[in-house]
Amino acid sequence: MTLINTLVTRVNRRLPAPLRAAPLVVALEAMRRAGWLEPPEALDGRTFSLTVDDMGLEVRFHCRDGQFRMGPFDGAGTDLTLHAGALSYLHLISGDADTDTLFFQRRLSIRGDTALGLEVKYWLDAAPRPDWLGPLARRLTLLFPEPRPA
Repeated sequence: MTLINTLVTRVNRRLPAPLRAAPLVVALEAMRRAGWLEPPEALDGRTFSLTVDDMGLEVRFHCRDGQFRMGPFDGAGTDLTLHAGALSYLHLISGDADTDTLFFQRRLSIRGDTALGLEVKYWLDAAPRPDWLGPLARRLTLLFPEPRPA
């Protein structure tokens, strides 16, 4: 575990769920407003959990009226949960890997509503990325080195 993983994990344990969710939801909503990330209708009214396994981070959010919003934080299950490590999410964001590749390498798991999972998969793979996003995500991968084989 790197220093950044340790630090984020410790901070995460002390933060209430809304504060953990805020950075991702604000980023998703900003990208939506900029026209870079338009959620398909199938996401409307659905709840999601994004888990960064190596950091012990879970972010809950939902989509309502085409907008991303935090929560619910009532402890109920979500319609769809994505599990991956930070490095896998960065590869997905940068466009260096797609959901199928990560799924078949067992670096991404999807739990919940299968039809919704497929909708999200197609949406993530097809979503256009701003030119600056790939290089930024690639730089951030330096903070999360690949695990060494045993």
